[in-house]
Amino acid sequence: MTQAAILHWAALSHSGSRKPRNDDSLIAFASGPKGAETLPESGSHGMARHDLVFAVSDGMGGSNAGDIASSIILQQMTEIIPETFKSAASGIYPDSLSHLDDALRSIHQQINAAADGNHETTGMAATLALAWFTPENLYIANVGDSRIYRSRGGKLEQLSRDHSSAWGQWKRGEISEIEYRSHPRRAALYEVVGGGHAQVNPYFAAISYEAGDRFLVCSDGLVDGLWERHIANALSCCPEDPAETAATLLKRAIDNSGIDDTSLIVIAVAAPPLGINHD
Repeated sequence: MTQAAILHWAALSHSGSRKPRNDDSLIAFASGPKGAETLPESGSHGMARHDLVFAVSDGMGGSNAGDIASSIILQQMTEIIPETFKSAASGIYPDSLSHLDDALRSIHQQINAAADGNHETTGMAATLALAWFTPENLYIANVGDSRIYRSRGGKLEQLSRDHSSAWGQWKRGEISEIEYRSHPRRAALYEVVGGGHAQVNPYFAAISYEAGDRFLVCSDGLVDGLWERHIANALSCCPEDPAETAATLLKRAIDNSGIDDTSLIVIAVAAPPLGINHD
């Protein structure tokens, strides 16, 4: 965007019916020269002097501290992403996607180290769907099957990539959406953060955005209860204040499934009023 946009967002999370603990974590924060400022679950914020970051992480490992893994990832992002401002102040301008890549590989090793030798945390892991808005671009990072969608002009596009073979079959047209949703290996992920794996290979992309765009960042619990058309319809008519859209999506997902933890952030992009620079 040529002008610093204003982002409006709403975030919600619901613990699934299988267990009392919610292994999902979500966060919204402003990244600037003074570090990260955690933002409320709903609100609006300009981008003249800050980047804005929204992320969802789904902890995994059954009883093995999935909630710890998901919270570690997001907390570390609040510390690592603002480093780009400190580097810029000293005349070094790091590539945002390379910065995210280095961050995730470091966090991956950190989670593995935290799990090592403790039977209560052995195998803990998490997914990640992260949307990092700068005034120029949106940078995304994802691992696993938490997702990022964009709705533009009524067209829905999944920007992230699920790290499962079943998802690949669906997107290549080898199976239908209904076959994908009932696939016995749908939840078998070949990439997660942590989990004792030696390496992690996230998906990254730089995406343009414009006023009128609507974004959804969510865990797979939301997708369990919603078809693609449900998400497309909700985002295509999402107003500037996305709180009602987020609540509608969450309720429908819970009513239709509700077994897994369910977390989502809906983001609406607006242009600032002419002559006014918001932050």
